[in-house]
Amino acid sequence: MLARLRALLLSDPWILAWTALMGLLSFLASFFDRTGVTQHRLACIWARWLLRGAGVRVEARGLEHIDPQGSYVFVANHASYLDTPAILANIPVEFRFLAKRELFKLPAIGTHLDRAGHIPVDRDDPRASVRTMTEAARIVRERGISVLIFPEGGRSASGQLQEFRDGAAYIAIKAGVPLVPVAIAGTHGLLPPGSALVKAGAAVIQVGQPIPVRDFSLKDRAALTRRVQEAVAGLLKGSVAEAQQTR
Repeated sequence: MLARLRALLLSDPWILAWTALMGLLSFLASFFDRTGVTQHRLACIWARWLLRGAGVRVEARGLEHIDPQGSYVFVANHASYLDTPAILANIPVEFRFLAKRELFKLPAIGTHLDRAGHIPVDRDDPRASVRTMTEAARIVRERGISVLIFPEGGRSASGQLQEFRDGAAYIAIKAGVPLVPVAIAGTHGLLPPGSALVKAGAAVIQVGQPIPVRDFSLKDRAALTRRVQEAVAGLLKGSVAEAQQTR
């Protein structure tokens, strides 16, 4: 009961107000910076203070596996809307999201996604999806930035890992950059799909070893997808126990 009252009176109003404010700042910044760099920095600030105001503590492990100046395709499981701020607040690499097109229609968040250079994906149109992945690979290759993908195609209602789609492998192979498996544990219990109340608590992010793609071609993307899914599943087992211990 106390947790519900805290969410209703403190966490949720803070999240809404803070998101609206930072969305406005991001929108204004987009008139002066068309690269998306400033918007990404603002998004990281938004994420850190959103989590702090909501009472969500995130422990990030394995960051030594990545070079902050490098380019990667990050591949993460997805069980909660808290996954996005958790990653933004803790992974020190400039990246863009591949996100379902519906998110671009949301107030404040949609405007930020669009003007910051994030990439909408139409999951119901296979041809459009291929064009999107090809464009994402071009951006990674030519601009030297990273992308983040939730390859399950949406949040897992149960919190359990779902089958990965092969878009991340396609982009990594086309761009010639490593795939990085990322496991997120604990966020499902704090904000499960269907809930609007954020509980205070702990979560864990575990970054795995980058998987080189130089020996893979596009015809190998299914095998590469299985490999990265197995890597995320392995990381997730240890991360779940870690998140439970830190609550």
